[in-house]
Amino acid sequence: MSDTKKWIEGLSDEDLAFVRRFVLASGSLKEMAEFYQISYPTIRLRLDRLIEKIRLLTSESVDSEFERTLRIEYSQGRVDLETMKRLLKAYKDEGLR
Repeated sequence: MSDTKKWIEGLSDEDLAFVRRFVLASGSLKEMAEFYQISYPTIRLRLDRLIEKIRLLTSESVDSEFERTLRIEYSQGRVDLETMKRLLKAYKDEGLR
């Protein structure tokens, strides 16, 4: 599977709608904030999280799909840092047995 197809398939419908709107807004975060009726910092955070998600989806340094998924959940704010670290440690410890 190509890298492009891999990361696109990893995006949710909401992510794809955001990317589409971003392109149509010519990358204007101000216009994006107005469209979504949220503050500039909030739209910036949404973009930063999406960028991190795409980086993780295309990263070759992540060893497993479990780790990739967990890191994406963290990057999206769904899992806190301590929980992510504990789960990764437990997963890696299990792999050593």
